[in-house]
Amino acid sequence: MNNSVRNKLFIMMILEIAIWGAWLPLIFGYLPSLGFNPSEQAWILNAFAAGAIVAMFFSNQFADRKFAAEKFMAFSHLIGGLAMLALGFIKAPDTATAVLAEAAADKVSGIGASPIFWPFFGLMLLHCLLYVPTLSIANSIAFTHLKDAKKDFGFVRMGGTVGWILVAWPFIFILVDWAKIPVYSSTPLVEWLGKVFGTSKTGADFQASVQSTFLVSGIISLLLAAFSLTLPHTPPKPATGKSFAWLEAFSLLKKPAIFVLFAVTFIDAFVHNLYFAWTGSFLGAAKEVGGVGIAGNWIMPVMTIGQVAELATMAVLGAVLAKLGWRLTMIIGILGHAARFAVYAFFPDNASMIVTIQILHGICYAFFFATLYIFIDEHLPKDIRTSAQGLFNMLVFGFGPLASFYYGPKLLAEYTSPDKIVAWNKLFLIPCGAALVATVLLALFFHPPKISNAPAAA
Repeated sequence: MNNSVRNKLFIMMILEIAIWGAWLPLIFGYLPSLGFNPSEQAWILNAFAAGAIVAMFFSNQFADRKFAAEKFMAFSHLIGGLAMLALGFIKAPDTATAVLAEAAADKVSGIGASPIFWPFFGLMLLHCLLYVPTLSIANSIAFTHLKDAKKDFGFVRMGGTVGWILVAWPFIFILVDWAKIPVYSSTPLVEWLGKVFGTSKTGADFQASVQSTFLVSGIISLLLAAFSLTLPHTPPKPATGKSFAWLEAFSLLKKPAIFVLFAVTFIDAFVHNLYFAWTGSFLGAAKEVGGVGIAGNWIMPVMTIGQVAELATMAVLGAVLAKLGWRLTMIIGILGHAARFAVYAFFPDNASMIVTIQILHGICYAFFFATLYIFIDEHLPKDIRTSAQGLFNMLVFGFGPLASFYYGPKLLAEYTSPDKIVAWNKLFLIPCGAALVATVLLALFFHPPKISNAPAAA
């Protein structure tokens, strides 16, 4: 295919996923620092899930049948980017410490207790309502212009992995406590670099610097808004079936293979999002309270090790699909989650093993989620392609996160002792077991139809 077009799609994916990767890993510890109680935190975190659900019934309908996809992308990222930039200027009120203390004593509950909750939640909701549909639209644009999706989508989607990595590593330096770093000219280079890499901001100073993640995300969103206008034209597709694309997408659940895949995707999305909800805290917590004890400025880079591995995994995805088929490839992806959480559970004191096991993230994502998107594109009608992607994205980014962000904090609190020590060995067995259940369902009941241009089912 035209290399210029493929390269544009690659850059589109870099920017698309970098927007998300800039703010997601550190937001779980940042929200409490602003004085938000647990209920308010849940509402803010689930704005992303709300965006995925609304996208299924509204945004994707328009993207499929009313608007050129690249113009929808440009509009969404312009307004969503401005909302994200605004989030970077919201600061914790002077009462944040008092609110947190009262929340800990169960004196503050519900939403609206914090004076900055509504503006913060409103801006996050606006961003998510506009951003989440573009995840499906970006896939749809790519599949429309790729001549061989099984061969080329792995390369294009690899751009998203690159974007997540590129946006994470600068924070090693952004989150350094430069006040404690000696003057460069007065210290040997190796010693100076050691100080830089090993001196992270902590406590309130660290959380205050996390504000910059929203500014970075907003700037990238505005860049993608402009870049979207250079993407190949992807016109709307006139309806050939039901008036509402999402109704036709839901009707696909009558097919047994699609229904089983739908159920398994929900479980895998739940497990996948528990990784994001818990891993940052697990890595950053001191060893004395059951954590790994990694410096705050290294949490995001450590979590990108999986994305580095994902690059290699995505590069061979087409060959793996051709060799193993849909079902076995997806099973391997889900088992990656089980293996990673098993290591978390049984070896919480082994920092090197915990860091190394991040490599499995590449297999988890590419072998299940990327394969899922290719399967959808192969099997579902073209005029509802974006809505069909949105049907599963409703689970991946909607109901899966809703479940994990609702139960995640509750489970974490349940397995945390009064002296703040977390029983990680018991906690991580929950998503490990869920991943094993999903594996069994997929192995026993997923029998995808065979078509001439698709890999044979395992």
